[in-house]
Amino acid sequence: MIYSDRDIKRLLAEGRILIDPAPDLDTQLGSCSLDLRLSNEFSVFEYNKHPFIDVRDGNATRDVMKSISVEQDQPFVLHPGSFVLAITLEHVELPDDIVARLEGRSSLGRLGIIVHATASVIDPGWRGRIVLELANHGPMPVALYPSMRVCSVTFEPLSTPVETPYWKKAQAKYKGQNSAQGSKISDDPEANE
Repeated sequence: MIYSDRDIKRLLAEGRILIDPAPDLDTQLGSCSLDLRLSNEFSVFEYNKHPFIDVRDGNATRDVMKSISVEQDQPFVLHPGSFVLAITLEHVELPDDIVARLEGRSSLGRLGIIVHATASVIDPGWRGRIVLELANHGPMPVALYPSMRVCSVTFEPLSTPVETPYWKKAQAKYKGQNSAQGSKISDDPEANE
């Protein structure tokens, strides 16, 4: 069951779902989703540093990207075929019995912009900003601006609270995330077998 706009308002008012800065419900609240905005921070690939990415090499997975920021009124131009990491302006905190799902906005999808490659589930107990896996599948470059609504999230109740919420997991690689961090796949135990 997906929470409706009424439920989302109630959960925000009760402090069960925390969003900072607080959303403008007149523009960000949909019938059963909440739009989140784009920050001015991006992580872009530096293709000239590595011939390939070795998922077992922590330095390679970290050094293959660099962080950049754009000014508030300046665009970040996403070119066709490109892939970058971005992050939401909002910090999100979920309780131990609610999961959220990240989705793109139709208006951007119609331009070829995808907001997640695979990471659509925001775990119960999540605390941090949400990284976006932005790709341009369209034929033309698209200018994206800080603070624009870039994605939406839906919220669903769980049958019971989880035993181990994300913020309590010892192996949670991205807890408290506050920047567009690159992959930490080299931290996976199976990457080093």
